[in-house]
Amino acid sequence: MTNLQEKLKISSESYDQVNKFLLDGNNPLIKKFLDVVKKYGTPEEINAKASEARKIENLMGKLKEFNSPYIKDLEWLIEQRDSGAFIKIQDYYKKVLGDKYESTKFADDFAVTLELSALQYFPFLIEQAKKAIKHGELMPGRIIRVRKMKEQEEDHDILAVAAAMNIIGASYVETLDTKGTDGSNVHLGGPETITGYFGGVGQPNDYALKWIDEFLYYYTTYGVRQVLNVNPGTVILAYFLYKIGVDIEFKISVFMGNDNPYSVLWTLMTAKLFSRPDGTTSLIGFNFSNSVNNETIELSAIPRKDFGLEDVVRFEHHITETYKSIVRQPYDRTKELVEISSKVKNISAKHEGALPELDTTRDHPSDILDYFIDKKDIIDQGMWDAVKLNYLDKHDSVNHTAQELIKNGIPVIAARNLHK
Repeated sequence: MTNLQEKLKISSESYDQVNKFLLDGNNPLIKKFLDVVKKYGTPEEINAKASEARKIENLMGKLKEFNSPYIKDLEWLIEQRDSGAFIKIQDYYKKVLGDKYESTKFADDFAVTLELSALQYFPFLIEQAKKAIKHGELMPGRIIRVRKMKEQEEDHDILAVAAAMNIIGASYVETLDTKGTDGSNVHLGGPETITGYFGGVGQPNDYALKWIDEFLYYYTTYGVRQVLNVNPGTVILAYFLYKIGVDIEFKISVFMGNDNPYSVLWTLMTAKLFSRPDGTTSLIGFNFSNSVNNETIELSAIPRKDFGLEDVVRFEHHITETYKSIVRQPYDRTKELVEISSKVKNISAKHEGALPELDTTRDHPSDILDYFIDKKDIIDQGMWDAVKLNYLDKHDSVNHTAQELIKNGIPVIAARNLHK
């Protein structure tokens, strides 16, 4: 058996062949990729543009130029942050634990990031902040967005959210428009052809390069650094982009189907191969499939640690899901999270829906398909308040998870500028 395992060794000849392919000046795959990058400048110039675009004063300045109504909300958010209106993290722990606070020992190395998905509209974040202040609750340390990029660019939501994330100290992820549901597959339509997407959701033909182009536009224009990734082609191009010096970061979507430790090994191995000399990679997190169990997460942590990526790549695990259109309900992984979070480091607890017992009572339960409805249609159909309530319900599920983790001695990572 030892001899069989030895046969798995990757030969130096294989490495050389791959490098020869990548460095071939006549390679059309690499040339097309580099041509897209050159449209935006050198990697150094691209990063400088993004850094400048990301500055809070520049984001606020653009909003003022547009006379955006969001300016007052952002100024209010800054005032609340600076005045200490949000509950301190230790006070939250004390509120949860009561008399047990002093005797509880926390596993500091196993802190879990509180994550919420999806923040579609900036005003919802302000309502969430008001709720958190009023009830002494935590704001998440990580937020995922799925709203159409062009649509949120038109109403300046993209600027307001970028500024808000800077203010509260949370990481956030945008979902680019270049994806399988944008008509890239000419043979597929809407829900009536949904099974066709199983044959390849993502960026067919030249759409992988369009995805890179789209990223570089939003990166240099608004400073958007982290984006969702759903396709093997755009995953490897994002590795390439980081390798040549552009500071892209991405997380792999649940739709990629990392549902066993071998698929995770494939993902992490490629990340390692295209990491920079300092060991970092553009892959900063990925969602497991909803079907994974705790054993898979434990086994997946082995290559992540052995490849030196434990602190670089976050495991993002769905704890709740929208009540409709994605999984069988009830879906609640809180107990499993409490168990695994004491064994595996750098986990993010993602909340895509309310707790099932609450969601089922709503006149409009959370629905993943709502993400793909235009804002105008949401308003015209009278759905705005219902969708906002769905979002605030997710906030409640974030805090429910936080409380369960804290009760078991697992620290949580919330919005770092609000809950010091």
